[in-house]
Amino acid sequence: MWQAAVRLATQTYQLTRSFPPEERFGLQSQLRRAAVSIASNIAEGHSRQYDNEFRQFLHIALGSLAEMETQIHIANELKYLREADLHEVFGQIDEVRKMCWGMIRAIDRTCGLEN
Repeated sequence: MWQAAVRLATQTYQLTRSFPPEERFGLQSQLRRAAVSIASNIAEGHSRQYDNEFRQFLHIALGSLAEMETQIHIANELKYLREADLHEVFGQIDEVRKMCWGMIRAIDRTCGLEN
């Protein structure tokens, strides 16, 4: 999961290199920070002592994934991304999202929190 999040962050940096200079402190920066936040929260949560803490950090990572997805849509509307890149990054976002939800469900089962 963490490895997939790191790949997503790396891909985001590559994708945003071609953004216009005026986006350096705008959308480019926001996308990069959201992508790095995903991998960072997974790593930080994994280092915590209790599963419920890890679970909370996974939810924060999911929030950053949603933020990133929105920013990608905006970048697409502004014609900053190629169609092939758009599909690839959305695929990576979905992959990381599924992994996070899978881990949350596993923690819930372990802690007796499942519905």
